[in-house]
Amino acid sequence: MIDKAVYKRISSITFGVLSPKVIRKMSAAKIVTPELYDQEGYPVDGGLMDTRLGVIDPGLRCKTCGARLKECTGHFGHIELARPVVHIQFIKYINDILKSFCSECNKVLITEEDKNECKDNKEIKKKIKDAKKCPHCKAKVRAIKIEKPSTFVYSDKTLSPIEIKSFFEKISDDDLEVIGINPKAMRPEWLILTILPVPPVTIRPSITLESGERSEDDLTHKLGDIVRINQRLFENINAGAPEVIIEDLWDLLQYHVTTYFDNSIAQVPPARHRSGQPLKTLTERIKSKEGRFRHNLAGKRVNFAARTVISPDPRIKLNEVGIPIFVAMDLTIPEKVQEWNIEYLKKFIENGETKYPGSNYVITADGKRKKISEDTKKQIIEELAPGYVVERHLVDGDISIFNRQPSLHRMSIMCHKIRVLPGRSFRLNPAVCAPYNADFDGDEMNLHVPQTEEARAEADILMQVQTQLITPKNGLNVMGCFDDAITGNYLLTNGMTLTRQEAVEILYAIGVNDFSRLKNKETVDGKEVFSCVLPEKFDFIGNTRKGKDVKIKNGLLTEGFIDKATIGNDNGSLIRRFYKDFGENEGLEILGKMFRLGIEVLFRKGFTTSLSDTDLSVDVKKKNEALMEKAEEAVAELIESYKKGKLEATPGLTMETTLEGMILKELNKVRDKIGENVSEQANLKKNSTVLMALSGARGNLLNLAQM
Repeated sequence: MIDKAVYKRISSITFGVLSPKVIRKMSAAKIVTPELYDQEGYPVDGGLMDTRLGVIDPGLRCKTCGARLKECTGHFGHIELARPVVHIQFIKYINDILKSFCSECNKVLITEEDKNECKDNKEIKKKIKDAKKCPHCKAKVRAIKIEKPSTFVYSDKTLSPIEIKSFFEKISDDDLEVIGINPKAMRPEWLILTILPVPPVTIRPSITLESGERSEDDLTHKLGDIVRINQRLFENINAGAPEVIIEDLWDLLQYHVTTYFDNSIAQVPPARHRSGQPLKTLTERIKSKEGRFRHNLAGKRVNFAARTVISPDPRIKLNEVGIPIFVAMDLTIPEKVQEWNIEYLKKFIENGETKYPGSNYVITADGKRKKISEDTKKQIIEELAPGYVVERHLVDGDISIFNRQPSLHRMSIMCHKIRVLPGRSFRLNPAVCAPYNADFDGDEMNLHVPQTEEARAEADILMQVQTQLITPKNGLNVMGCFDDAITGNYLLTNGMTLTRQEAVEILYAIGVNDFSRLKNKETVDGKEVFSCVLPEKFDFIGNTRKGKDVKIKNGLLTEGFIDKATIGNDNGSLIRRFYKDFGENEGLEILGKMFRLGIEVLFRKGFTTSLSDTDLSVDVKKKNEALMEKAEEAVAELIESYKKGKLEATPGLTMETTLEGMILKELNKVRDKIGENVSEQANLKKNSTVLMALSGARGNLLNLAQM
C-alpha cells in the first residue's frame, strides 16, 4: 500500500510538431505500394492495409503486437516522399518565419538591444515587421508573398519546398527562441514534409457492401493517390526524366497531400469520388458540428435511449411513463440468469425478438453475444445456465430515466416506471409537466434505460418522481393539479350534487374502491365524493384563494371548497401536508387520485366556454363607457396644463416624463375600476370562463376584463 499520495501540479503544456525522426521511430511499416489486397483478399505487405498497421478483420492478428481487433488499437506507418511538400495547415507560420529572418545571413531581423527593450513577443514581432534591412549584414529585406494555395514568391522568384527547407535548416535555435518558437518542440524545417505519417487501419476501416465488395475509407483513397504519385515521381527522378515532367508530378503530389489534410481549401479543386461526392479528409473529420470534438466527444448521444413526442394520459400514475410497444421491443434490460429465474427468462427467449415480451440477445458466461432468432432460440434455451445474461424486452414496472431539454434543474430528469401502451408516443401524466416545463404542443422527451443494477438502484432511490415532489428552490410543491383538474375539483366541492350511482362510477374510474364514506341516500354532496380520496385520519385547516376557510376533519371536507390555493402546484398547501404527514409515496398517490377526480368530473358533467361568456350587461357597458369618457377628459386637461406650463415637474423627472406618469396613473385608475365592474358581474354570472378565473385554474379577472 502507498503510505502517502504524491501530488504534482501541471505547470505547462507544450504543443509541438512531429519530427521526421519521431515519425520513423513510431512507424511500424514503410508504405511503398498503392495496392491494398492480393488475389486471395489478404492485405498486401507494404500496402495501405498492411497488417503491421493493425487489423480490422476479426480472424487476423496484428503483425506488430500480435493482438486481435479488440485489443490492438493500430500502429502508424509512413510514406517517404520523393520530394518535400508544404504542409497546407502551416502556410501562415511558414510565411511568418520567412519574413522574420534575413534571406542572406539567416539571422533574425532584430538586434540584441532592441530585443531586450521589448516587453513581450508582440513588440518583438512588430520590430521585426518594421525592419527595412537586416541589422546584422545590412542586406535589404525583400517582400515575400503567398500565391494561393501553397506557393511562396520571393523577389519574383518562386521558392520551392526544397529551398524553404534548406533556408529553415540554417536558422539557429537561439534565433527561433527570439520569435517565440521552442526548438525542442518544433524546428521550422519540420513544417516542410519529407515523410508523411500513415494513420492505423483502425482509423480508416473498410466496409463490406451487400454485394460482397469492399468499400474503402476516404482517407485510404487519398493515401492511395499519394503513394501512386509518389512512386511515379521516384521512378521519373531515378530515370532522369525531363524537369517539366518532374515538376508536374511534384505539383500533383503537393495537391494530393494538401487535399489529404484539408479538402476544402480555397482555390484548390476538392478531390472527389467517381460519383462526384467530395472526399471527407482529416480537417473535415475534426472541425464543424459533425466533427470529432463537437459531435463525438462533446456529443450526448448514447445507447439504450429513445426519443419521441409526448402525449397526456391522466389515467397512468404520476411516477409512470407510457411507452410504445415497439420501443419496449427495441430497448432491452440485461437480466442475469439465476437458479430461481431461469424458467421465467426462458419464456422471453422463446418469444424471440419479434414477439412481445421477448429478448434480442443472450450473453454467455464467457462473454460471447448471441442473437436470438427462430433458428438459434431452441439451442440457446437448452444451454441456458446460471451466469448467462438475457437481454429482455422492457416490461411494466422496469426502471427508466425520463428527461426534457433544456435540463435547467434537477427535476428536469427523473425516474419513471415503464408502462407499455399502444400508440407511437410517450405518455405522461399532466400533473408531472410542471417540473419538466413540458406541454403537449409537440414537445419531445428522452427516455434512458439504466443497464446495471447499481444504476437502477440509484435511479429508483434518488430520482423517483415522488422524491422530487418538494422543490429545493423554496420548499413548495413543484407538482400539483392545474387547469381542468382544479376546475373539476372546484365545481365538485362548491355546491355540486350527484346521484350515488354517478359518485360510485367516478370514484371507481379513478381507482377508489371504498365507498363507505358516501351517505346511503339517492343524492350525494360533492364534498363527500372528494373526501373519499382523502386518508381517514387527516385533519387540515387552510384557506381558499380569496381567504375563506377550508376545513377537513377526520378525512371529511366539512367547510369551504377546493381551488388552486389548496391543490395547485407551488402553492398547494394540502399537497404539502399529505407529503409531510403520509410520506412521499402516499402523497403522490393522493395527488394522482385528486388529479384524476377533477378530470373525471369534467368528463361526466361537461365544461365548455365561448366568446359569449365575456359579454357584459347593458348597465355595466354604460358604466364603463362613462368611466372612459371621464378618463379622456382628465387626460386632455393634463395635456392642456402641460402646454400652458402649469404642470409641476416631479422632482428628478422632466416635464414630459411627469406628464406620462400622470396620464398612466389616470388610465390605471379607470382600468382597475372597469375590472371591478366586470368582477361584480362575473360573480353574478358564474359562467365557465369566470369559474376558471375564480378557481385559479387559468387566467384571472383582469384578463376577463380585457376580453
